Amino acid sequence: MRNLVRRTEVVIDLRALEHNVEEIRSKIGKDTEIIAVLKGDAYGHGAAGVYPMLKKCGITRYAVSVWKEGAVLRRSGCVEPILILGDTHDEEYENLIKYDLTPTIFTVEAAQRLSESAKRSNVVQPVHIKIDTGMSRIGFPAEKESVQKIKAISELPNLEITGVFTHFARADEPDGKAAAAQLEKYNRMIEWLQQAGVEVPLRHTANSPAILLRPESYLDAVRAGDILFGLCPVDEELWEQEDFRQVLSWYTYVAMVKEVPVGTEVGYGGTFTAQRPTRIATIPVGFADGYSRRLSNKGYVMINGKKAPIIGKVCMNQFMVDVTDIGKVSRGDTVSLIDQDISILKLADCIDCNVDEVVCAIAESIPRVYRQQ
Repeated sequence: MRNLVRRTEVVIDLRALEHNVEEIRSKIGKDTEIIAVLKGDAYGHGAAGVYPMLKKCGITRYAVSVWKEGAVLRRSGCVEPILILGDTHDEEYENLIKYDLTPTIFTVEAAQRLSESAKRSNVVQPVHIKIDTGMSRIGFPAEKESVQKIKAISELPNLEITGVFTHFARADEPDGKAAAAQLEKYNRMIEWLQQAGVEVPLRHTANSPAILLRPESYLDAVRAGDILFGLCPVDEELWEQEDFRQVLSWYTYVAMVKEVPVGTEVGYGGTFTAQRPTRIATIPVGFADGYSRRLSNKGYVMINGKKAPIIGKVCMNQFMVDVTDIGKVSRGDTVSLIDQDISILKLADCIDCNVDEVVCAIAESIPRVYRQQ
């Protein structure tokens, strides 16, 4: 049982994070770098809080979604290269320069505008080029016509291409055919670029599922996101064979316990009706905190090491559970919302979403407690 001093808290196990880095390194070998992907505030784990451990582990490259996430890392003491994986609005180029961030470039026009900004600031701005090999999101098409556009970018003043990458759409599929086709397109583009005289200092294609399943895609660096935090990116049966550890746990407490008679309705809409005399515990967390409303009448929590099923609808900051069958339960007892018994994967399966959605939904206002357990 945890001794909570607040309504709810998320606990980050830094030793588990360190272990996961070691697991990744054991797969990719010493010649391939790890780019730690910390988008979505490090998948809800808190980028500023996990950065010191990642630095201690020897991670020398980072990636985020938007420039503001990069600024958070810089203010946390990060001095290593930070790649912005998503788009940066035209009016925010000055922030890239201010925080020494590396944007993803996928049009000549954007590169030209960034070159002008860099020239005004008298800096050489690093950029990574994105190749679209099958995701159909952002990126230069993987075709010969894109080569001259990228070459033109390489010749712009005050810009330096420091990497070229792509992103797999289906790297988690066991047969690997779709990922292989994307990798072939990417490698062909790299060959064409080199033939055109474009230097490619850093090549990276592998995301978390590719790290597990596609060693041919490791190249110069891999982008580790999900697996860094022990989040399953592949088929569950395959995941069970791995030794990655869940980094995040989430706790709260019992606010109230009451007994109600047969026929009592519980929660909004009366979606649960007691079929027996029932002891109900009220839990002071809800969907405004990031605890999904889709868990209504189907999820469960752990109290005193036992399952307590959710009854009624999850409210904005509260929900109710049935504790009739789990012995003595009192106000103040610790409640596990996520732990080793209620894994993030189990929650995702329960509400039919992916693991990232579960952790990224946890409100930033909830304290993150960092422990080396």
